[in-house]
Amino acid sequence: MKNSRYTVAVLFVVLFKAMLFHESANAQTRPNIVLILADDQGWGDLSINGNTNVRTPHIDKIGKEGARFDRFYVSPLCAPTRAGLLTGRYHYRAGVWGVSNSREFMNLNEATLADLLKKAGYATGCFGKWHNGSQYPYHPNGRGFDEFYGMLSGHYANYFNTTVDYNGEPVKSKGYITDDLTDKAIDFIEKSRKANKPFLCYLPYNTPHSPFQVPDENYNRVKARGIRQLSHNKGEEDEETTISALAMSENIDDNVGRVLKKLDELQLTSNTIVIYLSDNGPNSWRWNGDMKGRKGVNGEGGVRVPFLIRWPGMIPAGKLVKGNAAYIDLLPTLTELAGVSTPKGGKPLDGISLKPALLGATSEVPERLLFLSINKNNSVRKGHFLYQNNALYDLAADSTQQTNIASKHPAVTDSLRTAFDKWYAEVYKNIDSARSIPVGYRQFPKTVLPSQDAILHPSSNGTLSYSASAPNSSWIANWADTVSYASWHVDVHTPGKYQVNVRYTSPESGDTFIITLGKSHISGTISEAFDPPLIPSPDRVKRTAESYEKEFRTMKVGELQLSKGKGELKLIARKLMADKFADIGAVELVLLK
Repeated sequence: MKNSRYTVAVLFVVLFKAMLFHESANAQTRPNIVLILADDQGWGDLSINGNTNVRTPHIDKIGKEGARFDRFYVSPLCAPTRAGLLTGRYHYRAGVWGVSNSREFMNLNEATLADLLKKAGYATGCFGKWHNGSQYPYHPNGRGFDEFYGMLSGHYANYFNTTVDYNGEPVKSKGYITDDLTDKAIDFIEKSRKANKPFLCYLPYNTPHSPFQVPDENYNRVKARGIRQLSHNKGEEDEETTISALAMSENIDDNVGRVLKKLDELQLTSNTIVIYLSDNGPNSWRWNGDMKGRKGVNGEGGVRVPFLIRWPGMIPAGKLVKGNAAYIDLLPTLTELAGVSTPKGGKPLDGISLKPALLGATSEVPERLLFLSINKNNSVRKGHFLYQNNALYDLAADSTQQTNIASKHPAVTDSLRTAFDKWYAEVYKNIDSARSIPVGYRQFPKTVLPSQDAILHPSSNGTLSYSASAPNSSWIANWADTVSYASWHVDVHTPGKYQVNVRYTSPESGDTFIITLGKSHISGTISEAFDPPLIPSPDRVKRTAESYEKEFRTMKVGELQLSKGKGELKLIARKLMADKFADIGAVELVLLK
């Protein structure tokens, strides 16, 4: 009898908890948001878009159970897309005009999607590649995200067991990077569910960006199938690169499947908006619907990407949205879907809400002028017309841009050229050519000045350079004289004493240097040699841009009194014990209590 009563009591408790769980789920009125962004993945890298070389059933499921956009556009490069996505404004307005050397820093007076949702009671987390400024308050924790785990800059050297940032501190990742980022995102979703808070889970993966590294399971699967569908530019397609990029895409798909499964398990699917897109076109020649161009240019192949969105019961399954939508539309769309207002008197948005096209009777985005620009690769779209660098194309009749029709439609060509020139002059006029790195915030007392943000000043015959052509993930190398130097533009927020550290490697001890900022200076000597080998990187394809990864030793130089304000911090070599100075990974400034 006792056992029977005990069993009944246990069942009652279980049922009561389940009822509470169900009631709390219904009590949350605002939708959760899972925003997944791939890096350098083309429109054609998904099986839903007709690529027979790849299998992406979980990503495809988002579009099949929700809506997909016929033409969705982003910037030709990643950091600009991320800035526009988070602000609803063209990336030039947000201060972003490149991908390295502070050109990727997003203006601090911009309100982000995370800022707005956090103010409305959302838990906010970002897990992956940030690439809109590394130091606080540019750091994600200063841009509305409660939790951040991932990479602050662009290119990364290694995708297995590497060093990432966790809320401002370096930590070791576990296993393959995409798997690890997904683990952290799922943990965040579970914590938010337990706290009964709506959440924004921003999951900006850093793949299939090079270096081309991927687990054997994914690689072998694609390798065994082979590549049957080729790029229209067959002479420049490398089969091993295509296999690797598609294997990385399939790994993303596996992880998207894990996220969708977790939403099902937590009974969150019906109240969660899931979005999937990429930040620009493919980073190699591979099948992409025969569109012209790839990453870095404004042809269709460089800026047209997949965009899939699911919200069961709200967005009709299988809906195809026509017209031109863009990355700047995400913030106004998501805030309206979530019932969150944008601040009155705030900066005007360039994007429009796509809610009518998603939930209304219409299935088309209103016609407008849509501008895309980076590094003098410029274009403007209006309806089915594309104006690009003095050429005009009719995408309705010529989706692969084979025929320039500018001479047949001079009035359209001139009007789009004039509109672009006017827009460009307006958005570019306030760009900061040199951005100062903020130093000395109590919330983040340690400021890292990484080599990628340094300005290198080689002597007339000097060899001072980055360790690879891409500054991100590189270090300062080939420092062979005492006339060359490196500098960082900094803006000291809090005056006071700072601990100065240098991250270095050197085969010799005895190199001396001086660090100066305004009237303050401190000298140091590398007292201990530290020259570890490069960390093994299991590349599938020989890398061309990124440095390899290596470990740096942190040397405590001493304390330095700094005044408030802007200045140029210089690292100057004074004595070289061998034929070159130490390799430098970063300078650190730690605000002391």
